[in-house]
Amino acid sequence: MTLPQILIFSIIAAMLLLFLTGRLRHDVVALAALMACVIAGLVPAPEAFDGFGHPAVITVACVLILSRGLQDTGAVDWLARRVLPREAGRLTSMTALLGLGAVLSGFMNNVGAMALLMPITIQLSNRLNLTPGQVLMPLAFGTILGGMTTLIGTPPNLIVSSFRNEAGFGHFAMFDFAPVGVAVALAGVGFIALLGWRLVPARKAASGENFDPGAYLTEVRIPPKSKAIGLTLRGFENEIEDSHAVIVGLLRNEVRMTAPHGGRRIMEGDILMLEAEVEALAEALAIFGIQLEEKGSAEDKETGEKVDKAKDDKADNAKDDKKRSLPARLERLRAGPRKDQKDDAATPSRKDDDIVLRELAVLPGSTIVGQSATDLHLRTRYGLNMLAVSREGRTPQTRLRQLKLKSGDLLLMHGPSESLFEFVKETGCVPLGERALRMPDARLAVLSVAILIGAVVIATTGLLPAAAAFALGVLATMILRTVPLRHIYTTIDWPVIVLLAALIPIAGAMQATGAADLLASFLVEAVAQGNAIVALTVIMVTTILLSSVMNNAATAAVLCPIAIGIAASLGVNPDSFLMAVAIGASCAFLTPIGHQNATLILGPGGFRFGDYWRLGLPLEILVVAVSIPILLIVWPL
Repeated sequence: MTLPQILIFSIIAAMLLLFLTGRLRHDVVALAALMACVIAGLVPAPEAFDGFGHPAVITVACVLILSRGLQDTGAVDWLARRVLPREAGRLTSMTALLGLGAVLSGFMNNVGAMALLMPITIQLSNRLNLTPGQVLMPLAFGTILGGMTTLIGTPPNLIVSSFRNEAGFGHFAMFDFAPVGVAVALAGVGFIALLGWRLVPARKAASGENFDPGAYLTEVRIPPKSKAIGLTLRGFENEIEDSHAVIVGLLRNEVRMTAPHGGRRIMEGDILMLEAEVEALAEALAIFGIQLEEKGSAEDKETGEKVDKAKDDKADNAKDDKKRSLPARLERLRAGPRKDQKDDAATPSRKDDDIVLRELAVLPGSTIVGQSATDLHLRTRYGLNMLAVSREGRTPQTRLRQLKLKSGDLLLMHGPSESLFEFVKETGCVPLGERALRMPDARLAVLSVAILIGAVVIATTGLLPAAAAFALGVLATMILRTVPLRHIYTTIDWPVIVLLAALIPIAGAMQATGAADLLASFLVEAVAQGNAIVALTVIMVTTILLSSVMNNAATAAVLCPIAIGIAASLGVNPDSFLMAVAIGASCAFLTPIGHQNATLILGPGGFRFGDYWRLGLPLEILVVAVSIPILLIVWPL
């Protein structure tokens, strides 16, 4: 063994040890290992950061952005409502949920698919009389299985494809993973839906994990051509019964009806007053094509006071300026004229990438206590909309914008982030965090789906390499604003990007020093004893075990060179071994730390570290039993 081989093995052993201990984040460990390789002369310094421009890294970043488009526009919510049965038994409901999660994970980031389906899953667990964890763990494993079916389904597949190309065999195509991946996913989903979910321990969710503000009072206006027109109020509630939203009032021609009769029919222009959980608002909007009253109406006509308010506010501003200190006045000048100082008193147009939804709590000392949205001139003064109010179990008997606010109220506010920050500073409210409430937009949803399909078609047909095809999709996303520009870069999982970019040069150093070939020869001669099928099984099992205790992308990057070396030693098809690595890296079922989806359910499911293997171990045995024979058929040795 040469000195460079000893050094690279030592660095990788230290890296794996740090991965296992979990004391440092994976990207920090990988970057430290890269720097160690540079200092030791194993990676040339000018090439140390070539990984950041690697096609696999670029593709992962682009897929994350395109996935965000599917989430934000409500495209996945629309699909979930049509695929998941509202009234079905455990087998049908579980199969539909896992099938949807697996399909979504094949074409978008599987962590995003998991996050999108989690609220639906928790509702489903209540209907099926199961604990949340008994449905969350099957969904997590189903989304992981679905990721192995396409090139873009999970980062390990992209890494495996890139190593194949660097070995001189070219990239894997978009659906080269499908024959084996789909078979394994079908077997896994079938097993979990039929029997596997019974192996999940019934634990109560960890208390205090999520803030629950209770029900909000909000108003929705029925626009022309809405599907709700002509329905009875009772029929409307039946359509959205899964969201547990309740109609508490109806406003028609400025006449308010409290607790209206369920047989009354809905007409165009009606304003329905709903009491609903914040996540349920999006469902009602999407199903009937209705809009939140404060957001949808162009009214700052509020009681016809537009002009008078603008004048009053200008006078107030002049008085305020006299009272303010010089620094405060300078700050106001720096910020520019306020909305109410414009000629047009209507809400100023804002760039889409500046708009957020945020919950605010009204504290006892807040300056807005006792005032309404109309009193505060929210739209003209701040450019904000108050979409909903939550007040301890009581339904206010007045219009939303005329409701006098009290301490303890929770407000769902919509508007530019800078304006929200200014409002919080001036009023003394406390932000509770940005909500994951997706306001459905049919046009943007169609565009986001079309962009993703277009990128997949371009990559599949070979018109452009995958990295370029998906980068083109991101460009279209930015131009068409299916993802707000301010979220384009924040939506990228940078720790994963740094991890991949750091590990790719390290894997190159393993090949350059001959360390990969040395380890491959050991596995072939000492473990597999020259038998190609045994060697294939060994590489898959090794990948599965490593991916359960360290990041699956890191596992793929470390084992790809070894897999290629084993195939070369045996003189067999390297594709079989690379596919074995891809499958093994997508089977992190034994622990909560191998895959982000497994980590994501740890708190909401109330799980312990040792709960995962009960379902994970039988599932991994099934994966090996199904995938090895199919690998030998589809990718013969």
